[in-house]
Amino acid sequence: MSNNMKNIEFEKPAYSDWQDAAIKALKGKPFESLFTKTNEGVTLQPMYTQESLVAKLGDELDRQVATIRSLQNSQAFQVAQQIHADTSEAFFAQLDDSLARGNEVITIDSRVNFDWTEDVLVKLASYFSEYSFKITIKDTKDPLLTVFDKIALDQREAVKGFIVSNEPISLYAFPSVRSVGANTVLYHNEGANAVQELAYGLALAAKFVEQEESFEAFSKKFFVSFAVDTQFFTEIAKLRAFKVLWKAFSSAYDVTESVKIPTVAETSLRSFSKLDVYVNLLRSSNEALSGLIGGADLFTVHPHDALTKPTEQSIRIARNVSLILKEETNVLKVIDPAGGSYFIESLTADFVKEAWALFLEIEAAGGIDEYTASGKLAEEVEKSYQSRIHAAQTRKQSLIGTNIYANPADALECETNPLFASIKRSAIPFEKLRAEMTAADVKTGILALGTLKSSKPRADFIAGFLNTVGLVPEKSEPAATVEEAIAWLKATEAKYVVIAGNDEDTKEFVHAILADKPAGVLVDVAGKFKDEEEAWLANGLNGFIFAGQNIIEKLQSVFASIKEVQR
Repeated sequence: MSNNMKNIEFEKPAYSDWQDAAIKALKGKPFESLFTKTNEGVTLQPMYTQESLVAKLGDELDRQVATIRSLQNSQAFQVAQQIHADTSEAFFAQLDDSLARGNEVITIDSRVNFDWTEDVLVKLASYFSEYSFKITIKDTKDPLLTVFDKIALDQREAVKGFIVSNEPISLYAFPSVRSVGANTVLYHNEGANAVQELAYGLALAAKFVEQEESFEAFSKKFFVSFAVDTQFFTEIAKLRAFKVLWKAFSSAYDVTESVKIPTVAETSLRSFSKLDVYVNLLRSSNEALSGLIGGADLFTVHPHDALTKPTEQSIRIARNVSLILKEETNVLKVIDPAGGSYFIESLTADFVKEAWALFLEIEAAGGIDEYTASGKLAEEVEKSYQSRIHAAQTRKQSLIGTNIYANPADALECETNPLFASIKRSAIPFEKLRAEMTAADVKTGILALGTLKSSKPRADFIAGFLNTVGLVPEKSEPAATVEEAIAWLKATEAKYVVIAGNDEDTKEFVHAILADKPAGVLVDVAGKFKDEEEAWLANGLNGFIFAGQNIIEKLQSVFASIKEVQR
C-alpha cells in the first residue's frame, strides 16, 4: 500500500479552481470581497501563484531578486541600542553595560538632560575611536558634533559611524563616517505610508547628490533611515523595494555596478501606546523581525516604555529582542530570506512602481524642497495619517490594549518623553479621551434584555467599546420585562446607559423604556436598527453603538452630551 501511495499523483489546481472553491465558501459574497486595499493604495490578492507573478513581472522578477541580493551588505542587522540616561555618569555606565551585553553600535540622541561638556566629549571620543556609532543631532550647530574634534588625527580614518540629521553634515578627515542621510523617519512619524517614505528618500538623495562633487563621493557618505511599522509584510517589502529603487536611481547617474547603501532602521514609535505598554514589546519584536528579514543593516529597538521613561529592565529587554532574533532565528544565514515569496515579490514590485512614479512627480515639481513648499507633501502625508487614524478608530486596524481588549484599570502615564512627544501616534486620541473621561468620573451602564445567553454578545461588545476610554460600565441582570428594565434605570448611578439585547428583545422593549426612562439618563442601543431608528430617536434615544463605528467620534459625542445634561 505504501508503494501505491508513493505513485499517486495529485492534479495541481489552477488559480481558477481556488477561485471557484472560494466563491462557494463565500456563500453569495463576491470574490472581490477577499481583496484588501492597503494604505499605500495597493490591492492585496487573496492568493499569489508563481504563474501570476511571472505574468505580472516577467523577466523583471529575476532582475528584482538579483538586485536585492547584490545590494545586501555582509554585516546585516547590527544591534544599535540607544542609550537613555539623565546624567553623564549614568550615560557612560549604561553605555559600558550595553556594549558588554551585545550592543554593537553606540546609538545616541543628542537631546539629553545633561550638558555635552568638554570632559564628556573627550571621554565619548575614546569610544568612537573603538566602536561604530549612530548619532542623531538637531542641526549643524549641535554640541555633540564637537566630539569629532576630540578624536586624534591619526585615528580619524578608522572611525566608522552614521550621523542622522535633517541636512548633510560636512565632516572632513572621517572617510568612513556617513554624514549624508535620507531620514524618512520624520515623514513616517507624521503619518507617511511605505510608498511615500520610499519616494521621499529618493527625492532627498536627488537633492543631496547635487551638493557633492560626484556621485561616487556622494555614495560613500549616503545612507537611508527607515522606521519599521507593525504591518509585517509591508515593511519587509518596503526595505527590499528601496534596494531596487536605489539601483534605478544610481543608474540615472551612469553607475552600472552595485553600490551598496546602508539601511539604518528602528522600530516605529507611531505604533506605540501608553496604554498596556507591554504590548509595545510585542509590536517592536514583530517590527524588528520585519527589519531582519527585509535586510536592514543597523537596527534600533525602542524600549516598550520609551514614550514615558525607559528603565534598565526595559532597555535590556529591547536589546535582547535584537539579540534573540539575530542569534536564534538563523535568518542571517540566508541572503534575502523573503526572496521568492510570490506575495512579497509582488508587493515589492508594487512599491517600486508606485514609489518611482511619486519620485518622478516630486522631481518634475522642482525637487523635494519645492514639493514641500507647495504644501503637496504635507497634504499627502496628512491624507495617509487620516486613513491610518480612521482605521484605528474603527478597528479596521487593531491596537491591542488600546482600541480593542483594553484594560480600563490600566494606569495612564501622563508624562511624555520629550524626544517622542511630537509623533502622530494612532493611540493618542484614545489616551486623551480616557484622561478626560477619568477626570470627569463618568458613570456608565449596560442594560441587558432578555436572557444572559441572548444579551451577552452585545453586552460584551459594549463593555469592550467603553473600556477603550477607561470606562467600566455597571451591568444589569438581564431584564425579562419592561418594568424590570425601568426599575434598574431608576436605581443606577449611570448617566449613560447602553441597551444590549438581541434584535427581537430590543425591538420589543425599547419603545416602552424610552417612554418611562429617567430624564437625566442618556440612552443608546447596541446594534443597527434602520427601520426603527427614526422613531426611537424622536422618542428620546440618543443613538446607537455598533461594529465598524468610529469609537472616538462616538464617545466624544456621548461625553459632550453627558456634560450638557449635567449643566
